[in-house]
Amino acid sequence: MDERQQQTAGRRRVVIVGAGMAGVRTAVALRERGFDGPVTVIGAEPHQPYDRPPLSKAVLLGTAEGSAFDIDFEALDVELRLGVEVTRVRTDAHEVDTAAGAVPYDVLVLATGAEPVTLPGSVGVPGVHLLRTLDDAARLRPLLAEKHDIVVVGAGWIGAEFATAARQAGCAVTVVEAADRPLAGTMPAEVAAPMAAWYAQYGAELLTGARVAGIEPGAVVLAGGRRVPAGAVVVGIGARPATGLLAGSGIELGPDGAVVADRYLRASAPDVYAVGDCASYPSDRYGERLLVHHWDNALQGPRTVAANIAGGDEDLEPYDPVPYFWSEQFGRFVQYAGHHGAADTLLRRGDPAEDSWSVLWLRDGALVALLAVGIPRDLAQGRKLIMSGAVLDPERAADPSVPLKAAAR
Repeated sequence: MDERQQQTAGRRRVVIVGAGMAGVRTAVALRERGFDGPVTVIGAEPHQPYDRPPLSKAVLLGTAEGSAFDIDFEALDVELRLGVEVTRVRTDAHEVDTAAGAVPYDVLVLATGAEPVTLPGSVGVPGVHLLRTLDDAARLRPLLAEKHDIVVVGAGWIGAEFATAARQAGCAVTVVEAADRPLAGTMPAEVAAPMAAWYAQYGAELLTGARVAGIEPGAVVLAGGRRVPAGAVVVGIGARPATGLLAGSGIELGPDGAVVADRYLRASAPDVYAVGDCASYPSDRYGERLLVHHWDNALQGPRTVAANIAGGDEDLEPYDPVPYFWSEQFGRFVQYAGHHGAADTLLRRGDPAEDSWSVLWLRDGALVALLAVGIPRDLAQGRKLIMSGAVLDPERAADPSVPLKAAAR
C-alpha cells in the first residue's frame, strides 16, 4: 500500500456495532495499529462498556460494583454512542439504522455478541431471570443477599458459575438439567459425568434428566409433577448469536445464526467484518467452522480485524487461534484449550475423583485439546503443544507426574 492509499484508508469511518469486549477491543486495537480515522462504537446498553465474566462472580456477590473497562475513550478519540440500539444494517447504502437516525460507515464491524436462550413459557414470568447483562446481575444480587431458594435451569458453564455464587451467598440451590449429566452440550460423558459430584460437595442439589414443565409462584414444576421451591429461577440453557438486526441485510448467516465470516473475519458483504460471539470462522487448524462463545475469542479476534482494516486488502492476517476459556465453579479453576470434535484418542492425567486432573484429546497422536482442573501448568504447556502440532508419547502424557511438555516426541 503506497502513502496515498494509506492516507485514504486512514480517513475511512469505522463503525462498530456492540460495546462489549469484542467491540471495545477492536476500537482500541485500531488505534494501536495507527489507524487515525473516525471510530464510533454503538452500544445498546446505557452503561459504560464493561467486562462480562465478573457478572457471575464479584458483581453478583456485591464484592464489586461493576466491571467497566479501564479505557480512556476520549484520549483514544473513540466516539461512544451508548443506549442506542441498531435496528437494521443497510449494506447497499453503507449505513446502520438507529432510533436516533442513520449512521453511515465506510467499514462496519459487527460485534453484537450473543443473547441468552430463553426457557419456553418463562418470558415475562415474575421471578424468572437471565444472567447476561449488568442490569441482570443488579436484579439478582439482592435475591442472593436475602438468601432466597434458588433454582438454576441448566447445568452448563454459566449455570455452574451462578450456582457457585448462590451457594457462596448462603442460598439453597437446586440445579435442574434436562440431560443426564452436566455440560452435556460441550463435554463427552466420560469427562462431564465425574463433575456431577461437585454440586453435592458444594451443597447444591443437581437433578439430571429433569425437564421443566412449568413455573408457578414460588416453585418450578418438573415433568412428572415434582415441585421445587424457588424464590428465584435463573435460566442458563445457552446462548445464540445476537444477529436479528441483520435480517434483510444480505449478510450471510449460518444455520446457528452466526455471521459467516471468512478466515480474515470478513462478512459476506463488502466492507463488513464480524468478531466475537456473533461470528463463526473457518479453522484450518481443526478443519471445520468454529463458533466460539468465550471471552478469549472476543479478546483475540479484534486484533485480527484491526490489522486487516488498518493494513488494507494487500496484507491480510488470517484468524485461527487455539480456542481457550476458563470457569471458576465449586471451588475449582477449570480451563480448556483447543477443540476436541475431531479427536480420536482421549487420555486422562490423574483421577477425576481428586481435586486436580486433566484430560487430553489427541488426533493422529497430536494434542488438539485439553481440559485442566486445578492444574494451570498443564493448560499452559498444553496450549503451546497444540499450537506447535506436537505429537505426544501417550504413555508419558497420561502420567501426571511427567510434565506435559516432556511428553512431546
